[in-house]
Amino acid sequence: MASIHIRRPHDLGLRGARKIAWQWAEQAEAEFDMQCSYAEGEHGDEVHFSRTGAKGTLVVTADHFELEAQLGFLL
Repeated sequence: MASIHIRRPHDLGLRGARKIAWQWAEQAEAEFDMQCSYAEGEHGDEVHFSRTGAKGTLVVTADHFELEAQLGFLL
C-alpha cells in the first residue's frame, strides 16, 4: 500500500475549516463513493474516509488540515 501525508496551514479558524471539511466529505461521498464519518472535537475534528482500495483520516484544526491516506494497489 502507498501512503500519502499532506499538511496544509490555513488562516480560516476552526469554524471556517469545519465548513470546508464538511464540504470535502460530502464531495468525496458523492464523487468518489467514499464512506465518511465526521467527529467534532473541542480543539479539532477528524474526518474518517474509506472505500475499496483507499482509507484515511483528515484532521481539521484552527490552523491546518492534515491528510493521512493509504492507497491500495489498484489506486
